[in-house]
Amino acid sequence: MRNYVLSPSILAADFKVLGQEMKKTEENGAAYIHFDVMDGMFVPSISFGMPVLASIHDATEQFMDAHLMVQEPIRYVEAFQKAGADYVTVHLEACEDVKTTLDKIHACGMKAGLAVNPETDVKELVPYLEDVEMILIMSVHPGFGGQKFIPESLDKIRAVRAMLNEKNLETDIQVDGGIYVENVREVLDAGANVIVAGSAVFRGDAGENTAKFMEILKSYE
Repeated sequence: MRNYVLSPSILAADFKVLGQEMKKTEENGAAYIHFDVMDGMFVPSISFGMPVLASIHDATEQFMDAHLMVQEPIRYVEAFQKAGADYVTVHLEACEDVKTTLDKIHACGMKAGLAVNPETDVKELVPYLEDVEMILIMSVHPGFGGQKFIPESLDKIRAVRAMLNEKNLETDIQVDGGIYVENVREVLDAGANVIVAGSAVFRGDAGENTAKFMEILKSYE
């Protein structure tokens, strides 16, 4: 049976009260915390890195889901493992050698995810489907929070789920960008099972917003 997981993105959180906000999401069923790392090169924005992850790591028992939107992420894999990451997801477009990067993540004892941007054909994922625990479909252009969901992402989710089914793989499909309670069922129906939500969780009451998402996600289990 597939697990349905909410991964709240702290990029949208108020850092003055981040520990309490993360705890609210944990208490209401969010198993992951999504940690968006941006380097100002692969994406235009700069966010945060290893020291911040290390500082929040012990604030909850949640799975630390590090999404590296950085050029040549292999340079930072060991550092993120030391900072407390459980999952490291890298972008196919950002790696000179995708397979070596994924192998490095596994060698450091973490789960590996592989992300693709909206303009990337999901067929490019095929050589790596058996090398990852998760595929991340970006449903907005990476680098900025609060963007609108790109509807064509639903077709990409369906295509990836079909490719995984063809190989009898139970690999997770995570979707990141523009997801709210109002449209999350479309994403789940397309075949995703790990949902990233930033603004939709942290704007307003994080606990209540998490509970609303989890009620929907649990209905799919």
